[in-house]
Amino acid sequence: MMTVSEPDLLILGSGSTAFAAALHAADLGKTVLLTEVRAVGGTCANRGCLPSKNLIEAARLVYEAAHPRYPGLTPVQMPASWAELLEQKDALVQAYRWERYERLLREVGGLGLVQGRAQLLSPHEVAVTGPGGTEHLRGRQLLIATGSRPVVPALPGLEQVPFLTSDLLSGADDPWQTSLRQQPRSLVILGGGAIALELGQLFVRLGTQVTLLTRGEQLLPGVEPELAQALAELLRAEGVQLLTQVQVQGVAPAGRGVAVTFQQGGQLETLEAEQLLVATGRRPNTEGLGLERAGVALKADGAVWVDRTLRTSVPHIWAAGDVIGRAWGNQFATPVGAADGRLAAHNALSGEPPRAVDHRVIPRCIFTDPPLAMVGLTDAQAQEEGLACACRVLPLSLVPRAGAIHRTQGLVKMVVERASRRVLGVSLLGESAGEVIHEAAMALRFGATLEDFTELIHVYPAMAEALKLVALSFTRDVRLLSCCAS
Repeated sequence: MMTVSEPDLLILGSGSTAFAAALHAADLGKTVLLTEVRAVGGTCANRGCLPSKNLIEAARLVYEAAHPRYPGLTPVQMPASWAELLEQKDALVQAYRWERYERLLREVGGLGLVQGRAQLLSPHEVAVTGPGGTEHLRGRQLLIATGSRPVVPALPGLEQVPFLTSDLLSGADDPWQTSLRQQPRSLVILGGGAIALELGQLFVRLGTQVTLLTRGEQLLPGVEPELAQALAELLRAEGVQLLTQVQVQGVAPAGRGVAVTFQQGGQLETLEAEQLLVATGRRPNTEGLGLERAGVALKADGAVWVDRTLRTSVPHIWAAGDVIGRAWGNQFATPVGAADGRLAAHNALSGEPPRAVDHRVIPRCIFTDPPLAMVGLTDAQAQEEGLACACRVLPLSLVPRAGAIHRTQGLVKMVVERASRRVLGVSLLGESAGEVIHEAAMALRFGATLEDFTELIHVYPAMAEALKLVALSFTRDVRLLSCCAS
């Protein structure tokens, strides 16, 4: 691993956005220096996507052993050791971090890393303060890729109680450790988004009593309401206590745990639990970076302002990933940041005319069980854009593959522009939704119509046939079809 005090590209951050940019810069023959205050690899590899999906799958195995879908299979209570689950999760994360991040610093020419907290001193200068002191660096081009962090709401009493955030799955080797090393008997979760639901189901399946409190009338704001409601019912059936339209008044210590006081339906109630998880969203990591000294403009929500090419208000400083917030349709998602990081590096270093970001087609997935995946516009979003659209919702009980494997829970919804018959959006709650959604994403990318879905021959039986069936339902009763949706 090399160190260049004045690289072609100086990157603040070392997550997926930063590394995608660094690798592309290296491909262009440029030198790159990354800075990182925590573990190399960012949130996704160390505290988010990778560890959470690892443990979610373990909890699924435990749940399915106790609730077999097939008649003739005997339920089995599978003992689960939280400590051992964390041990294997930590080993997985460390191996992944080495293979996908640390190893690249050694084997890809032109890359270097300085460990410590980075602050801009001027438009080109950065001070990095780490264990060995402060190192001063200068970059010809700069990229801000510092990601996001959990939102901590201004809640009365929160500063007086220990609480968890979505960083609870950080490893034992993280010097900023906020991890949960002992499984709680009871857990209150504040929030109704993807992280709240994924972790809520994870813990309830491992035996924790889980109560989820959310302000909204429905879970998952912005998701098709039929699917959000169906998922809520599935989680309730598993034992997650979901309370909507709740106004949390405050929190306080209660014995060895925490008490949450909230108002619902005009009634004031107090709920006690061993642990409190605050999962009320994420916000861009821009505080303390010294951006004002470099003249980098921020938006009201703290996100870095960028134009469509990901250039900030300073011509040689770029930004990508979660740190730009929702700019130009951006999503807080690892693959989006990686794609934009590569684009930012290309615009900064290639010498070609800068290219604009394209966030029109971004498939997304919430890894509950069953998962909920979506791409494109919802019914409400299409109407907000003034598009005359039609929608169909189909139960997965009509999909042969779902019936064959006794996984009929869920729905698929398709949004179509009336005049052109172009498919505008697809949402799917059900088995393998996170895989099936890529067919819909590719279709949207190339402007597919209803006929493109109905005329495509699918493997039989496959969950992806749900897309063909929901497309057919715009013109016929799909209950009156033979196999293979024909």
